[in-house]
Amino acid sequence: MTLIVGLGNPSKRYERTRHNAGFLLADRLIDRLKPANVSKAAFKGELHKRDDLLILKPTTFMNLSGESVLAVKNFYKPEKIIVAHDDIDLPFGALRFKFGGSSGGHNGLKSIDALCGADYFRTRMGVGRPSGDQSAVDYVLGVWSADEAAALDEWIELASDAALALVSEPLERVQATRTKSGAI
Repeated sequence: MTLIVGLGNPSKRYERTRHNAGFLLADRLIDRLKPANVSKAAFKGELHKRDDLLILKPTTFMNLSGESVLAVKNFYKPEKIIVAHDDIDLPFGALRFKFGGSSGGHNGLKSIDALCGADYFRTRMGVGRPSGDQSAVDYVLGVWSADEAAALDEWIELASDAALALVSEPLERVQATRTKSGAI
C-alpha cells in the first residue's frame, strides 16, 4: 500500500495560496482516480482509498500535518509514503523528487519528520522565492500571480503524473524522466 500526502492548510482562506500546492496535487489525483472517501475523525484529514493507494489531505494546519500522517500510517501501515509539498528553494513550475533528507525549514515536513521520521519520498513543487521585502511566510501564504495561475493546471497535472509514477517506478527513473527545471 502507498500513501500519497498532499500538504496544505485547511479553509477557504488558504485555498488559492502557494502553500497549498500539495493539496492541489491531491485534489487532482482524487478527481482523476475517483477513490472512495474513507475519512475518520481519528485521521485528522480527508482520506481517500482506491485499491492499494491512499490519498491524504491533512485537515490540521501545516505545522501539525504529522499528526494526520501518523494516524493514517499507524492504521493502514503503508509500505511507501510520498509527500507532495511547496518548495521556495525551487523556481515556480519546477518538480524534484527525493527520498528522506531535511525539512528545509518547511513546517509540514518538520511535523512529519518529528512524528514519523524522515524516511519517505518527496515530490518537491517549486513555488519560487519572494522578491523584495516580502517574507517567506507572506509569500507562501499569498495567492498565485496571474502568470502562475495561468500555468497552474498544466503543472499540477505533471506533478500528479509524477506522484503516481513514484508509486510503482524506482525513484531514479522518476528523477530522470519527470524532473522539471522551472516555469511551465
